Amino acid sequence: MSPLKPPTSPLSRRQFLNLTGVAAATAALSACNSTSNTPSFNSETRPYFRNPEFDNRFAPANGSYPPFGQPQNAGYMTGLPPRSAYAASIYGPVVDGGYAIPAVPFQEIDPRFYRQEVADPFGEAPGTIIVDTQDRFLYLTEPGGRAMRYGVGIGREGFAWSGRGVIQWKQKWPRWKPPNEMVARQPHLAAYSIENGGMEPGLSNPLGARAMYIFKDGQDTLYRLHGSPEWQSIGKAVSSGCVRLINQDVIDLYDRVRTKSPILVV
Repeated sequence: MSPLKPPTSPLSRRQFLNLTGVAAATAALSACNSTSNTPSFNSETRPYFRNPEFDNRFAPANGSYPPFGQPQNAGYMTGLPPRSAYAASIYGPVVDGGYAIPAVPFQEIDPRFYRQEVADPFGEAPGTIIVDTQDRFLYLTEPGGRAMRYGVGIGREGFAWSGRGVIQWKQKWPRWKPPNEMVARQPHLAAYSIENGGMEPGLSNPLGARAMYIFKDGQDTLYRLHGSPEWQSIGKAVSSGCVRLINQDVIDLYDRVRTKSPILVV
């Protein structure tokens, strides 16, 4: 079959160019449809992001890594932003006790402070809570050498006590009653003092959605595990309060912890 030749008239030439352009586009589209599908396309074009934290830990002996687009060492490459789908599911909006807790912008929090199951670094009996005030983590130990880990913020009162105690009691949507020492430092809190009955529960209450009260030898330590709407404080030392968790996290912890559970603060 002889090749197509453009006609001599200007109108026919334009028709010819349009015809050949459509033919080429159709051929390219047919090739794409015949050789790929959505799952394979997503897999082949999935981006990888280097995680500097793992540098020199998983490097091959020859010091080189597979070419871009080929399977990477799972420990070295993080792929898409870490656990984003998981974080979106656990830090989404929640309606609890009649209160609408807003979603947490987890992308703005260091991923190591996301709620996650990890190896138990302390070796305490299952069911024990450990608060690591230095690294800003709270662990709830599980059987089999595992633990559920939560990121926390530590306030001034959070550094005031350490040692062993028990969760004497727990409360959903508690009233906040700042201790007299705090009221003395911040007189504007007098309206919420113990004598005045404290602050009503709610989204703006500093104790958040849940509170767990720590006792030692039958005495209140004034040390609390509690929720907080201030997700920005997770992983940090903050101006006041004890041990604060994201509201979604403190609800999860509350449901896992029994009254009289042992707690260790280090």
